[in-house]
Amino acid sequence: MYPKYRVEELNRKSKVPLYHQLYEILRGYIIRGEWQPDTMIPPESELCNVYEVSQITARQALDKLVNDGLIYRQRGRGSFVSQPAIETSLTRIISFTEDMQQRGFSAGSQMFFSGVIGASQGLAENLQVEPGEEVAQIHRLRFADGEPLSIEKASLVHRYCPGVLDGDYETNSLREILRDQFGIRLVRAQQSIRALSANNEQAKLLLIKPNAPLLSIDRISYTQDDVPLEYLQIFYRADRYILHAELQG
Repeated sequence: MYPKYRVEELNRKSKVPLYHQLYEILRGYIIRGEWQPDTMIPPESELCNVYEVSQITARQALDKLVNDGLIYRQRGRGSFVSQPAIETSLTRIISFTEDMQQRGFSAGSQMFFSGVIGASQGLAENLQVEPGEEVAQIHRLRFADGEPLSIEKASLVHRYCPGVLDGDYETNSLREILRDQFGIRLVRAQQSIRALSANNEQAKLLLIKPNAPLLSIDRISYTQDDVPLEYLQIFYRADRYILHAELQG
């Protein structure tokens, strides 16, 4: 059953369309926490009756909430408040564990691949090494409060950190092991961002549907000696992550 709520009147003399006024009212219930995540919200029929609007107006307001990621629909059941998105900054290098801890989430990891490969042509170019050079790869599924949020695939120049694969990366930070065991600090990075559709493997790991939207980051991280050490691919669930950057003119 959906939660109780106080009814706010629409201003029918305003130039602001009724659907947008209704959207702002419903959005307010969510933003203020009056409607909690995963609770059902009133159906279109009730919104039409309570706010005296057409079905088209109510649907437009709900569609806008869906597009903003504030609610989600379940066929045959209704509309529900979405879990709040986790905003990730693009302005500094930070580990997933540290990021989640700062936000009050319990961070977790699950390894699903670890090994040494020969660098492909593209990987060699990114890491400025010869094709075929040994690269240590660590693939992890990352969690916040037990929910899978991202897939990380790290590729490191093995000769700079031999034995790096011996670490336990389900409980330890790769960045901290590089610093503490190998004296390597990652001080800057270059990255590109794009939108992708989840393939079957990614969808299975992230518990989403195939072709669901992902945010993909390709990042090359450099050491204190300005040597490219790590090529990192991250695939974020687009429904749970916001990438934030502050720009100055």
